[in-house]
Amino acid sequence: MRKMRRTLLLLLCALSLSAFAQKSENHNSSIARNLSTFNEIYRHLDMFYVDSLNADTVMEWGIHSMLNRVDPYTTYYPQDDDELMVMAQGKYAGIGSIIRFHKKHDRVVISEPYKGSPSEKAGLKAGDILMSIDDKDVKGMNNTAVSNMLRGEAGTTFKLKVQRPGEDKPRSMTITRETITIPHVPYYGIVSPGVGYLYLTGFAENDALQVRAAVMELKEQGAKKLVLDLRENPGGALDESVDIANLFLPKGTKVVYTKGKTSASNREYFTRLEPVDTVMPLAVLVSGGSASASEILSGSLQDMDRAVIVGTRTYGKGLVQSIRDLDYGGNLKITTARYYIPSGRCIQAYDYRHLNPDGSAKTLPDSLTTLFHTRGGREVRDGGGIKPDVEVLADTLPTIVIDLANHDALFDFCTHYAQTHASIAPAGEFHLTDAEYEELIEYVKEADFTYNKRTEEVLDLLRDVAKREGYIDDCAAEFEALKAKLKGDLRADMLKFRKEIEPYVCDDIVRRYYYERGGVRQALQGDKTFERALEVLANEDEYRKLLGK
Repeated sequence: MRKMRRTLLLLLCALSLSAFAQKSENHNSSIARNLSTFNEIYRHLDMFYVDSLNADTVMEWGIHSMLNRVDPYTTYYPQDDDELMVMAQGKYAGIGSIIRFHKKHDRVVISEPYKGSPSEKAGLKAGDILMSIDDKDVKGMNNTAVSNMLRGEAGTTFKLKVQRPGEDKPRSMTITRETITIPHVPYYGIVSPGVGYLYLTGFAENDALQVRAAVMELKEQGAKKLVLDLRENPGGALDESVDIANLFLPKGTKVVYTKGKTSASNREYFTRLEPVDTVMPLAVLVSGGSASASEILSGSLQDMDRAVIVGTRTYGKGLVQSIRDLDYGGNLKITTARYYIPSGRCIQAYDYRHLNPDGSAKTLPDSLTTLFHTRGGREVRDGGGIKPDVEVLADTLPTIVIDLANHDALFDFCTHYAQTHASIAPAGEFHLTDAEYEELIEYVKEADFTYNKRTEEVLDLLRDVAKREGYIDDCAAEFEALKAKLKGDLRADMLKFRKEIEPYVCDDIVRRYYYERGGVRQALQGDKTFERALEVLANEDEYRKLLGK
């Protein structure tokens, strides 16, 4: 009987292996057949298509079309593309300046030079209009095209001609490109007695060392509590997020683990060093733009009951990418695993393998998410980003604010202001006087700024539907009355929404004097999420209750 069982077991194993081998053979055969078809299609294109095709271009079309159907994070980078280095190392070679396209001039303008960069050394200012690069006129070129011309090998030089608003003649200069390190810790400081604040915008090589140094300096300056701001931080290197979590968690703590198709993708990440501080009260600010490594950091601190998370639910990216070198140059950034934070939850919100009818990725309803628990027993859930312990919803902005923030008139006013004011109040204290705000209103009016376009578009659509359905004669008077009411009074509306408009103006102006560091500090004025975090840190009972202690 025992012999018969053994024979049966061996037979079942053989059948299982045979089925696996058959499945593997079918899979490999399918790959070979489709690659052959793809190759044949390209050969026919190359031989018979009416126009000559560039092989590199056509293949890149095919590659991008294929990868776009996989997920948004699996990406091909050609050999001469430096975007991957910027992403991984936070570095590139160029002039160190943010640029923007100016519709009125049909040219790119300098938006914000980095402090200490080649652009600042050359004397470039926000508002300078780019006329030519190495004698090539850049009129009509978009940001990407101009950015590619400004970048190059570190140490190389080029000629730049710009027109400064208010000046008669263009300025010409020679600029030497340098390796630019994108500042991922643009500001940290003491923001109220005993409370430090640190703003982190990414996770690239050596960012954990910068955060460690900043936290230690804040403690030396008297910080007993800390606000860590991860809002709109899109993430980056997983290792860096683990090392930053290490600042606040004991050595040997498991921060995150990954699971993928291959054994190499299955890894556990532990804190490796002695922490800086495991007891300092900590509030972490997050938003819908906080993703990936930001969610690993905030989620692990939440799961370990180490920090109170404040803000809005995070993006929900629980996928991990690895970089694969390709034989003929270039790289493939490919999703190889999902990550799981200490409670065991994966916070991936989007299912890219099953799409909605409109092509968008499906999401898991909250009712179908799985319940997990933090180290202290608090309830947390998977499947939809990191839900804050204290939710602070963002205000809904009126249309006029959004339209103004994206309009050249506001940018041009800030350029004019900086040219006519030698200095301003310190960052965090600056505001416009009533007279200066009136000047802004007049400036915008003279620029023929229009808004409420979406309301007018909807009204026109409704009018068209009413006409086709035969109701237009009965409703004509009402349509005209509604149109007049919705037209708006620019001055009245700018005064009505001054509280919402002024922060955008002040932020832009402050950055022209104090660069990004000053802009971050200025933006904390009236910031509801930041102020709520300060309230939580100031109330020890609330802080402990939120952490379940």
